[in-house]
Amino acid sequence: MTNLYSFDSGGSLVRDRTRTLFGQTMGLVAATAALFALGSYLGRNLAYQLGLLWFIAAFACLIAMRFAVRHSETAPTVLLFGFGVLMGLAVAPMLSYYAATNPQALWQAGGATALFLAGFGSIGYATRRDLSMVGRVSFFALFALIIFAIVMIFIHIPGGSLLFSVVGLVIFAGLTMFDFQRLRRSQNLDSAPLLAASIFLGALNIFLFFLRIFGDSR
Repeated sequence: MTNLYSFDSGGSLVRDRTRTLFGQTMGLVAATAALFALGSYLGRNLAYQLGLLWFIAAFACLIAMRFAVRHSETAPTVLLFGFGVLMGLAVAPMLSYYAATNPQALWQAGGATALFLAGFGSIGYATRRDLSMVGRVSFFALFALIIFAIVMIFIHIPGGSLLFSVVGLVIFAGLTMFDFQRLRRSQNLDSAPLLAASIFLGALNIFLFFLRIFGDSR
């Protein structure tokens, strides 16, 4: 009975840490999304040309998070929140354009993103199958998609925009499942900011893919 009790206590501890990590991570995702919305509002009248600078600054925050997580408990969270604001500033002119010309596309993209994350996130969190291979394949496929996007800048491809968005959603379906499985399997509470950054970045890309689809279908 003593061994059984010890086993149950250990299992309860793991479950408690998993729930705590899940709560912290999703709380950080929500806070980052709110700061993203704030950045989008503050930058609604900014010029498109400034977007690239904000993107660079945002990804500099992501890179800094990788190093800060080893040395500080609060710095990764601060950098995550800064990333949210900067990404909001970066895409603010585009969101303002849609708000003025096709506001319905924004609502449709937001609703579709919520359903997409809930569906594939639940699958990734609940499945017992190891999704490491799915994560690796999706990661390399993302690089191929970026190359395809660069090619489209110089070469007109009929239906290329729709193809780009649909393939992007397929890739981020895999990445979303992988991220949520990592969230369930990890017991390191210090990993919450990095997991939140990955989930938020995936959600943002999914939203932009849906926005492209619904915006172009007008």
